[in-house]
Amino acid sequence: MKAPAKSSASSSRALSRAVAKKEEATALFALLEEHEHEQVSLVYEPSSGYRGIIAIHDTTLGPALGGTRFWNYSNDREALIDCLRLARGMTYKAAVAGLNLGGGKSVIIGDNTIRNREPIFRAHGRHVKALGGRYITAEDVGTSVGDMEFIKAETDHVTGLIGKSGDPSPVTAFGVYRGIKACATHRYGDAELRGKKVAIQGCGHVGYYLAELLYKEGADLIVTDIDGAKVERVVKDFEAKTVAPDEIYGVPANVFAPCALGGIINDQTIAQLKVDIVAGGANNQLAEERHGDMLEERGITYAPDYVINAGGLVNVNAELEGWTMERARNKEGEIFDTILMVFDIAAEERMPSYRAADRLAERRIAAIAKVRQNFV
Repeated sequence: MKAPAKSSASSSRALSRAVAKKEEATALFALLEEHEHEQVSLVYEPSSGYRGIIAIHDTTLGPALGGTRFWNYSNDREALIDCLRLARGMTYKAAVAGLNLGGGKSVIIGDNTIRNREPIFRAHGRHVKALGGRYITAEDVGTSVGDMEFIKAETDHVTGLIGKSGDPSPVTAFGVYRGIKACATHRYGDAELRGKKVAIQGCGHVGYYLAELLYKEGADLIVTDIDGAKVERVVKDFEAKTVAPDEIYGVPANVFAPCALGGIINDQTIAQLKVDIVAGGANNQLAEERHGDMLEERGITYAPDYVINAGGLVNVNAELEGWTMERARNKEGEIFDTILMVFDIAAEERMPSYRAADRLAERRIAAIAKVRQNFV
């Protein structure tokens, strides 16, 4: 029996779908080419429902290290872009911090509030292991030290474990605190924060510990978070005032400290800012690079995110290298001097601080790459 002939309409629809898929694939590889990563793995494991992306940006300085973020992204493209940007940021963060590490990142796409987490993180651990040590993972947004223990069951290429360096948030917060003091030194000629107003966006782990450090120095705090319980805790413990999440950008203050997700310095928010300094723990704070230029044009001092929030990376590196707590703490304190160095480069070369930070990182990566080439 003959198969029924396809109508021209159905053939046209099939052709359109094929063209759309081809264009989507082309756009995907164009995106990968644009971000210039060494390797990007997209993984799906139906048995556990695991959907993950692992991005290795650069391993010139050493194995790529970067946390695993568990987030319910709007779409897969958004997840990929976030992963690529975060991996690049880790390369530059390690370079500026003077660590012998490259940059990488991974994201797990899905609901991070699920209780049965072991199958997903065991699956993730197996795929981290498959990279043979080129990528080392750790805790990040939506994950915990308990999740890292599940990964540890499958691979040794994980850090931030229970009983070792653990939760990096207190150390990250300390580095951000030191960075804010550096910004105050640059802006006001004095690192003293007593009486200064600091608006903190995000009262999670890093935001909470940062609020504690600022409160102990005598700063006045204004805070916000989409989670009311987290806000209440900071208000109760540190006598903070609170505003609605969309009002934090327009709060008159000395410092705006973003400690939530990225992309919050953009066309809409920059116009609202009434601060002298932007310095916080969030990654990828600039929605686009041009927003760093806009901050410069407005005369706002900006501490590049991957410089000021490098304390967490220093913390997990200390675990990998077997550093004492004293050595790790001293290394984290260097963020103060590194921020001032970035501002010096920016002034000398007449460029915004975010470009000056890139320049500092790229110089070190290029220097080490040249040394390696000479010994091949």
